[in-house]
Amino acid sequence: MCARAIDEERRVKHWVRNVERDERFSFWLPTSTDYFYPDFVAELGDGRVLAVEYKGKFLLGTDDTREKAQVGRQWQASSGGRCLFLLAVAPDADPAGRSLEQQIEDVILGKGI
Repeated sequence: MCARAIDEERRVKHWVRNVERDERFSFWLPTSTDYFYPDFVAELGDGRVLAVEYKGKFLLGTDDTREKAQVGRQWQASSGGRCLFLLAVAPDADPAGRSLEQQIEDVILGKGI
């Protein structure tokens, strides 16, 4: 579902499913104990990079998910506007009731970050 939503977003130029722990190709962010590999990485038409971590409802309250969200937000904040991060959640888990498509659009447009 998440891959389809990314693929259908008109502002996405290219995207890949991030391959975990492949040092030749993986995109990673550091955590307190290891590395975090967002599920998807996309290049937008305007040159920005979007990293998306997709979580189901049952994982939202875990320490691991909270740390990944914090690391992703810091990466975005430190990028000078070049990078975006989204912790995408299944539509039935989004507190605002947004679809995956709307969550992706909102982060690209800078809404609700």
